[in-house]
Amino acid sequence: MTSVRGAEEDLVLPGARTGREPERSLRPGPRRLSPEQVASRQRERLLDGVARTVAANGYTGARISDICRAAGVTRPVFYELFSGKEDAVLAAFRGGTETVVRAMQRAYEQRGGAVAWPAAVRSGLEALLTLLAQNPVFATMVAEIESVGPAGRRARSELLASFRRFFADAPPGPPDVARAELVDAVVGAVHAAVLRAVDEGRFTGAAGVAGTPGAAGTVEVAAAAEAGEEGEEGDWLRGLLDVLVHVVVSPFGCPGEAARPAG
Repeated sequence: MTSVRGAEEDLVLPGARTGREPERSLRPGPRRLSPEQVASRQRERLLDGVARTVAANGYTGARISDICRAAGVTRPVFYELFSGKEDAVLAAFRGGTETVVRAMQRAYEQRGGAVAWPAAVRSGLEALLTLLAQNPVFATMVAEIESVGPAGRRARSELLASFRRFFADAPPGPPDVARAELVDAVVGAVHAAVLRAVDEGRFTGAAGVAGTPGAAGTVEVAAAAEAGEEGEEGDWLRGLLDVLVHVVVSPFGCPGEAARPAG
């Protein structure tokens, strides 16, 4: 699979790290950090705690005390940064999915965008699957977003709408078919397939194939396959990628084979 390492260094998703890592702790005594920097670090740790707690217990089973314990942050600090559990989970969801979409956009553009739309789509989807495989905790948390209620469903709708950008360069679709509705149906199908994979625990099993969780882009699945190191989960990931590419490009008159890399 395509590496998602790029010029940006911010491809670490919520849940990729633990809040209690020694290097992330804020020790008592004089500090060189500003209050804003301290708050930013505590917020990052809490977002990691949110993702890990929700992934382990579900949204309804996640308690603020458990989130704080996972983050190594006190309850009063939590309420200085978030209004409650819903606010914290939405922040983790939105921040993480924005990072994923940004990585997809970069991969899409690097592969050619409008010039080579089917291949660019494949690169964008590779980036998506690679990040989820590297961050199974985040993938599991994302699947819980609808449990948040109306605000969670709005956040999910915003995410799905953000994928419309990848169809601006697509060829014309079938005649007499509303393009906007077709795009949304295709996006919904991809979303459903990814959620089913999360529910089946596929990304948890693939974490050892795609690389260390959180180390975005450090290992490419395609390279592992060439080295004979991929195994069943890596084969499954490649198969899912082929299916998703076919689902996306076929309605616009492009065969899935057109998206495959040469050679």
